[in-house]
Amino acid sequence: MSVTAPAGFAAAGVTAGLKKSGGLDLALVQNLGPLANAATVFTLNRCQANPVIWSKQVMADGTVSAIVLNSGGANCYTGRIGFQTTHATAEAVAARLEVSAGDVLVCSTGLIGEQLDLDKLKAGVWEASLALQGDAAGSPEAGLAAAEAIMTTDTRPKQAEHRSTAGWTIGGMAKGAGMLAPGLATMLVVITTDAVLDSAQLDTALRQATRLTFDRLDSDGCMSTNDTVSLLASGASGVDADPAEFTDALTGLCRDLTLQLQADAEGAAHDVAIEVVNAVSEAEAVTVARAVSRSNLFKAAIYGNDPNWGRVLAAAGTVSEADAAFDPYGIDVAINGIQVCTAGEPDQPRELVDLTPRAVSVVIDLHAGAETATIWTSDLTHDYVEENSAYSS
Repeated sequence: MSVTAPAGFAAAGVTAGLKKSGGLDLALVQNLGPLANAATVFTLNRCQANPVIWSKQVMADGTVSAIVLNSGGANCYTGRIGFQTTHATAEAVAARLEVSAGDVLVCSTGLIGEQLDLDKLKAGVWEASLALQGDAAGSPEAGLAAAEAIMTTDTRPKQAEHRSTAGWTIGGMAKGAGMLAPGLATMLVVITTDAVLDSAQLDTALRQATRLTFDRLDSDGCMSTNDTVSLLASGASGVDADPAEFTDALTGLCRDLTLQLQADAEGAAHDVAIEVVNAVSEAEAVTVARAVSRSNLFKAAIYGNDPNWGRVLAAAGTVSEADAAFDPYGIDVAINGIQVCTAGEPDQPRELVDLTPRAVSVVIDLHAGAETATIWTSDLTHDYVEENSAYSS
């Protein structure tokens, strides 16, 4: 259940000394071929880290032989030296794996504004490359080590796998616990497949999958500088995947990882699914759901087990008519299956809503069209504030 599940991939996770904790902090995933096709989507944040800037250049030809990822530092806003560190890390991987540095993606995660130790990175690359030469490099244990090495405030690694009856497999790992907002989230994701697909097909599938999954995760409304989701294809199965089937499977795998990210959101006590139904368009449904997901009043109420549905309507009402057409006095709201509001008026007593379970469902019916969309978020807790107030100390 990892990036090593598909044939043609090897992985390693090692300790390079970048984390103060002394834990695993550098991961290396190698595509052994015969294909080296890839697709990647990056953060929409205009303030982008050096690894993102580098990796965008790598993706110009859709060819990727390896990806190196570190935790313990974002390498963002570190200037010329920081970019040289990214470049040198790719060069170190290329030298060890005998590939082109221009085919090596680099990802980093951690604190912004501090230089990474290049000597430690190079030593970590050396150790990881040695691990890739071992018999266990394609094992689930190797994949798990890589997933653990990219964790920051995560409490557990996130992995997923899909095996097609057609004979190809997809595997993936993700990290992310805070700054989970669209474009994409505070996350690094590596997805591998042994299906035979070209880079254009991978790109189409990945963008469709992320649009419906990672881009719908919005725990705290904060967008990262380092987000990268990469899809690598080895073609080692020898099976030409049907693009539609592959996209469906990839979307399912990404949804699995998305919900794992949501469940590990920093300090969260509730996992909240906000579903908007009967909107004029999918985009309008997303806009309304996101407005609710970003209401601190709503999120605080959920934390307090208070089904304050008025905060749902108040947040929905912040969306302009140009962005979402609906009658503000014709909205229905249900929370955990209890219809608390119908046509903008009280319905079932809010006391009937049980918010003690971790999972919370909010359904908002706009009665304006036929489209639907779901945004996944979490509540606003004391623990979230505590964790993020002390992150850099």
